[in-house]
Amino acid sequence: MSLFSERKDVCPDKLCYRQNIPVCDKSTKKEKLQVVPPFSIQSLRRKNVIVEPFVPKDRIILKPYPVGNTLFRKCYERGDFPIIMVFDPSLGQKIAWKVNIKEIDYQYFLPVFFNGLCEIEYPYNFYAQQGIEDLLYFGGRQKVLPAVPQLILPIKNALNTKNRAVIGQTLKIIQAMLTCVGGVGVALIPYYRQILPPLNMYKEMNANTGQEIDYGQQKRENIGELVQETLEMLEKHGGEDAYINIKYLIPTYESTLSS
Repeated sequence: MSLFSERKDVCPDKLCYRQNIPVCDKSTKKEKLQVVPPFSIQSLRRKNVIVEPFVPKDRIILKPYPVGNTLFRKCYERGDFPIIMVFDPSLGQKIAWKVNIKEIDYQYFLPVFFNGLCEIEYPYNFYAQQGIEDLLYFGGRQKVLPAVPQLILPIKNALNTKNRAVIGQTLKIIQAMLTCVGGVGVALIPYYRQILPPLNMYKEMNANTGQEIDYGQQKRENIGELVQETLEMLEKHGGEDAYINIKYLIPTYESTLSS
C-alpha cells in the first residue's frame, strides 16, 4: 500500500495527535451573552451586554395605547342590552331602559358596562357612560357593592390605556361611585394596588396656560385636577385607612382633610 492509502484508514484526530497538532473540538458552543442592568457588578464583565436605558415617562404618556373592540361593543351589537336612545327636549339625547332597571342582574350588566369605558367611538362610549350612571343611581348599596370586585379589572384597563379622554371619563365614574353608593370608598381600599399606580404619571399634569383662559377646566378635562379630586374623594369616603394606603402608592399625595 502507498502512504496515502494508509492514512485514509487512520482517524484524522490520531494524525493530529501524532504530529502534535491541536485538535479542534467542534462540539464547543459559544458562550451566550447575558443581559445585565447598567451600573451593576455584572456590567463590569466584558462578555455581558448592558441593557438600554429606560424610556422617559414623558414619551410614554404622550403615546396613547390603541383602544380596540371591547366586550361591551360585542354585546351591544348583538342586542343584549335592554336600552334604546331617546331624545329629551331639555336634556338632549339619553338612553331609556326597556325593563325595570332595579330588577336587572347587576352582577352581569354592571361589569359589562364598565368594560365600555375603553370605548372612544360614538355611540358606544355614550351608551356605556350613560348606562353606568343610571345603574349607579338606581342600584344603591345592595346592588352595586357585591359587584365591586368585578369592576376593578375594567377600571384598571381603562386607566392603563394612556388615552386622556378615557382616563378622564373613568375618574369621573369613580367619583360618581363614591357619591352615589355608600360604602364604595371602603370597598375599594383592598384594590388600590390595581387602580392607583397609573395615576402617578398624571397627578402633576396640569395645563399651564399663563394668562389665557383654560376652557378645559370648566369642562373638567384637566387630568391633573381630576386625579387630585379623585384621590381626595377616596380619602374622604375610605375611612381611616384610606390615606395611609393612598400615600404608600402615590408618595406625592398630601391630605387636604383637617386632622
